[in-house]
Amino acid sequence: MKVAIIGYSGCGKSTLASTIARENNVPLLHLDKVHWIPGWIERPEEQEKKIIREFMDKNDSWVIDGNYHSLEYSRRMEEADRIIFLAFPRLICLARAWRRARKYRGKTRSSMAEGCPEKLDAEFVLWILHEGRTRKIQENYKRIMLKYGDKAVKIHNQKELDEERRKWMKH
Repeated sequence: MKVAIIGYSGCGKSTLASTIARENNVPLLHLDKVHWIPGWIERPEEQEKKIIREFMDKNDSWVIDGNYHSLEYSRRMEEADRIIFLAFPRLICLARAWRRARKYRGKTRSSMAEGCPEKLDAEFVLWILHEGRTRKIQENYKRIMLKYGDKAVKIHNQKELDEERRKWMKH
């Protein structure tokens, strides 16, 4: 089982990835843990790519959540048995991010790199509402859905997510 979870910020990619990995006893890689180092500093791209390549080379099954198009994106999409695209509405994503920020205030969540405490600042709000949903980004998701339609699913809301989760938990 190889599952790639992509989608808009605040949709619940990491939560879904953790659930699928735990319930199916499959190795998990959160790309936020790869991309960031303590202090919200971006890791050098070559180091990131090396970490991801090693993870994918080492594991016959995996769950990987995150977008990061420069980080073995094509390989992740090609090798995945299932691509789950979480496409919740902007305001739902913002509400989820707000709840997450309250829950983890001053702490680092398990899907994030150590030393990167949870935050919901103006820059991230703008990303959730606008910058993370540009025409270019939306077109990329459309291409993924067209190219990998036989193994890709687009989830628009919690009800659809719950239905998809039930399917995966049967495996």
